Amino acid sequence: METMQAIRARRSVRKYKKGAPVAREQIERLLEAAMLAPSAVNSRPWEFVVTDKEEILQKLIEAHPASRMLLTASWAIAVCGRPDLQPKHNFWQQDCAAAVENILLAAADMGLGICWCGCYPAEPRTGAVKEVLGVDSVPVALIAVGVPDEAPAQKGFYDPAKVKFL
Repeated sequence: METMQAIRARRSVRKYKKGAPVAREQIERLLEAAMLAPSAVNSRPWEFVVTDKEEILQKLIEAHPASRMLLTASWAIAVCGRPDLQPKHNFWQQDCAAAVENILLAAADMGLGICWCGCYPAEPRTGAVKEVLGVDSVPVALIAVGVPDEAPAQKGFYDPAKVKFL
């Protein structure tokens, strides 16, 4: 798939085929895509927590009520920021968002369904997810991953009214 095709194909999928297999190798490809994202001074201020354990997925839903699609997703990927890795900069949030977007586009290319659920800076959500994950880093996003059981319509579009050429 070409880049623009993947961008146009990307959707937020909230319904997955429960129990449909998504191979660990596919998840590792998504993580590779994430770690190829740009970051300020190449600090790579992120870490990832990945699970397919139903009991952990359920705890994440309780910690983050907007992540109910994890009920049928095969995996959850938590993208967590490490501000300590950017002592002279404060771009870790943007860097983690770039990693998230790479995951989303790679998943679209692979035919997987995904949904980005934001965590940071929304409290108490961030703290609750952090506790479930058992990390010291900052949960920026949860990403549900699975085999889609729906085909949402495209919502994004080019709007020239939002562009100012100088």
